[in-house]
Amino acid sequence: MDVNDLVTYRELEELKYRYFRALDHKDWDLFATIFTADATAVYGTRLAFTGPGDIVSYMQENLGPTMITLHQVHHPEFTLDGDNATGTWSLMDRVIMTEYRFVLEGMSTYHDRYQRGEDGVWRIAHTGYERVYETMTSFDDMPSFKLTANKWATE
Repeated sequence: MDVNDLVTYRELEELKYRYFRALDHKDWDLFATIFTADATAVYGTRLAFTGPGDIVSYMQENLGPTMITLHQVHHPEFTLDGDNATGTWSLMDRVIMTEYRFVLEGMSTYHDRYQRGEDGVWRIAHTGYERVYETMTSFDDMPSFKLTANKWATE
């Protein structure tokens, strides 16, 4: 491995971190810049999208102010091939669904493909995960649960 590979690894890490920061902060303009023009996404067995517009629209419509999300990725593994790369990540996520009074937690394995554009910037060409486990807990089952801060609260 040479120094250029290490720089590329870091660029790919930052790309994935930016993906989740944009998602969790509902920064849809930033989220749209992360993908190639023909990007695809497959999330588990239920959701599949073609094109960044479809990916961003779905997230924007379904992760509104009543869905507080936290996505943490770690353990990246990359394979480089010129201006193309693949990556595998472990994900831990939590979704606080205030409207439905549930907390969802889970673990997934992401498999990504990346492309470096003519501008030298890496973007996601494909992203998707396999769900390893998922739990849901009602607020009612956590009598001491109290949401003390919410950036998207309308009150």
